[in-house]
Amino acid sequence: MFKNHPRGLYALALANTGERFGYYTMLAIFVLFLQAKFGFSAIATGQIFSTFLAAVYFMPLVGGILADKWLGYGKTVTIGIVVMFTGYLLLAIPSEDYKASLIFMFGALALIAIGTGLFKGNLQVMVGNLYDAPEYRDRRDSAFSLFYMAINIGALFAPTAATKVTNYFLGTAGLTYNPRIPALAHRFLDGSIDAAGKADLTALAASQPVPVSDLAAFSQHYISRLSEAYNYGFGVACLSLIVSILIYVIFRKTFKQADFNPKQAKAQAAATGVKLPELGKRETRERITALVLVFAVVIFFWMAFHQNGLTLTYFARDYTSSQVNGFSRLWFDVINLALLAVAVYAVFGLFQSERPKGKGISGLVLAFALAALIVRYTHMPAVVHVLPQIFQQFNPFFVVALTPVSLALFGHLAAKKKEPSAPRKIGMGMVVAALGFTIMAVGSLGLKTPNALASTGGVSDALVSPNWLIGTYLTLTFAELLLSPMGMSFVSKVAPPKYKGLMMGGWFAATAVGNYMVSFISNIWGDLPLWMVWSVLIVLCLLSALFIFSIMKRLEKVAA
Repeated sequence: MFKNHPRGLYALALANTGERFGYYTMLAIFVLFLQAKFGFSAIATGQIFSTFLAAVYFMPLVGGILADKWLGYGKTVTIGIVVMFTGYLLLAIPSEDYKASLIFMFGALALIAIGTGLFKGNLQVMVGNLYDAPEYRDRRDSAFSLFYMAINIGALFAPTAATKVTNYFLGTAGLTYNPRIPALAHRFLDGSIDAAGKADLTALAASQPVPVSDLAAFSQHYISRLSEAYNYGFGVACLSLIVSILIYVIFRKTFKQADFNPKQAKAQAAATGVKLPELGKRETRERITALVLVFAVVIFFWMAFHQNGLTLTYFARDYTSSQVNGFSRLWFDVINLALLAVAVYAVFGLFQSERPKGKGISGLVLAFALAALIVRYTHMPAVVHVLPQIFQQFNPFFVVALTPVSLALFGHLAAKKKEPSAPRKIGMGMVVAALGFTIMAVGSLGLKTPNALASTGGVSDALVSPNWLIGTYLTLTFAELLLSPMGMSFVSKVAPPKYKGLMMGGWFAATAVGNYMVSFISNIWGDLPLWMVWSVLIVLCLLSALFIFSIMKRLEKVAA
């Protein structure tokens, strides 16, 4: 699985792991911060969240053009890290002043989006450039799967990091987190609370470790301290970016050969007398058209998938039990998840190791991981209390744990000449995504609408099992593994050489459109029954799958 890849792949992947850890730490608590700090409605929060995600994924288009034509990929990536660091630092600054907080926040979001645009797409172009060499070409798909796994190692630990930091600083203020308090506190302060809501807030204030009888003082204090705790959570991203830039600089020589743009490659060829292969206008047009058609499909996947930071987080907060018992407790500790992932890799090591020593080491690692899991499970509390953002750890965990399964499956099919093409995998991913939201639709039957819960702080009195969300994240991860790394591989393979940065930026621009459309679902998050909200996503995913299968022959011809 890890053999026969250039060393530069691991350096670039680890640099991206650090950056993604910071990004997903911030994203895990972002919508909670918006509503806790500013009291924004679901619609306003959705607009800000989706606009930010759209900007983050649109800016690689600009970054790709800059790298293609002027700066080169390596220099653009370096500038991007510095700009991102400045943005996260600004977001981590607490402020009691409402207007100053808004200015800091929107300024920070702009810098993070610009920095990510310079960094993300161009780093992946360099990964693709490593596999232009003849000895590595047949490993391009598996390389992007491994690269994508590394991204999700960072994302796996992000929700826990955000939770630990915010809980610590909230605790230093003598408070504990309760999802109902921020909404009720804002309604009390703006005078829109009713008698039932006031009674609930009074009881919740009395249940805090340091109870406060003055509801106005308590409401302001709770909002301020919770918001400040989120600010410090955002500061984790600054530390992770320092690690990322160190990895990138120290191991730069391992991927130096991949750091060239078309302008630099042409100049080098002229100096050495080597003639670069050129695509004709017709083939260039066909390739770009095929890529644009794929981009049109993935828009709807990302619209559905990135509900994890918005409506699925609302569902985790307002409709899902925060108390977990039984075997399900195992899932809510990131160390347990890491041990499960180690166990999966050890099992594959047992079967794939060519030497007895390798098999023996894999067996010992597997035994240690399983023993550690048993010990940790037996020492867990009978009931585990979870926060809504922690559910976002399941998608990256499943990516990390299932990547070797995916590589083994498609490697087996490739050996039999039966591996689906990258476009076909994308179509299959859309069907699986529809199945994921079908799980949510079934789990949401009979639940009250969000607007019906507004008077009681927005939290349902009928809470569902966390397993509905876990099952949804598992299914969406299967879809993601079929679509996202394969899409990046397809772009790096099909893009005309002189437009590599632009086309990789186009992939992210399509993601940006999908991310902006995330807010469409938050706009109907109110009066509609929840099963109908999820059904909109089911229909969109199925229509997208139907479209890509209808043009499959055209896409596979270009990719051949």
